[in-house]
Amino acid sequence: MWQKFRNELHGDGLEIVTVGLETAGAEACRPFIEAAAPEHPSLIDQAHRSAELFGFINIPNAVWIDESGVIVRPAETAPSPPSIERERRSPFAGIEPPEHLLAIAGEAVNIQSSPAEYEAAIRDWVAKGSDSRFALSADEVIARSQPRNADAARGQAHFELAAHLEKLGHHDDAVPHYREAHRLTPDNFSYRRQAWSLEPAGEGLDGPVTRFWQGPIPGSEDTWPYDSDWLADVRAKGAENYYEPFTP
Repeated sequence: MWQKFRNELHGDGLEIVTVGLETAGAEACRPFIEAAAPEHPSLIDQAHRSAELFGFINIPNAVWIDESGVIVRPAETAPSPPSIERERRSPFAGIEPPEHLLAIAGEAVNIQSSPAEYEAAIRDWVAKGSDSRFALSADEVIARSQPRNADAARGQAHFELAAHLEKLGHHDDAVPHYREAHRLTPDNFSYRRQAWSLEPAGEGLDGPVTRFWQGPIPGSEDTWPYDSDWLADVRAKGAENYYEPFTP
């Protein structure tokens, strides 16, 4: 979708850079990047450095950067453009989805965002540049940017340490630091999803379906190393509150 959207507007000056936040590295992202066959820069950020710098706390998040390299919209939810026809594929093709995955899919359809409004805003910015009402001033960008308090800074440090331990192959040692990052930054779903995705999804759930499995395998809840999972968190938060509403 973003590839087609980028190609449509590329001649008018739009470039898109996609970043996969994935501690596991290239092989975890490769199937999705190769399936998309992007013509735009498509990066992998094992250290979640871009999330730290730009304030990404969920996916999909995006920032707008103008031709001078200045941020004109800080991190916000970036739903895919609805005008671009999308090929729909079931992630459960060929398997009988476990009840947990069906429950996740049921909550996911209730998540709210503003795809039409967001697409219209991008198109307006591409057409008008700095004259677009959606291109914010420096003061507005700063005001909307998420401040980093002491808990957020400590949470980032724990997450970085956990990611480093993962890369060294010390998963069990990483878990306590993921847990502490989750405690200190409860609204950061990027930290949560990363940790959950590194737990085994269960037999017969290989490939793309594993990214939907972010919770304990039924019958093994006692060994799940985290205090929450995606389904429990979204139900507690409310699917309608999962993303911040789009603010022009």
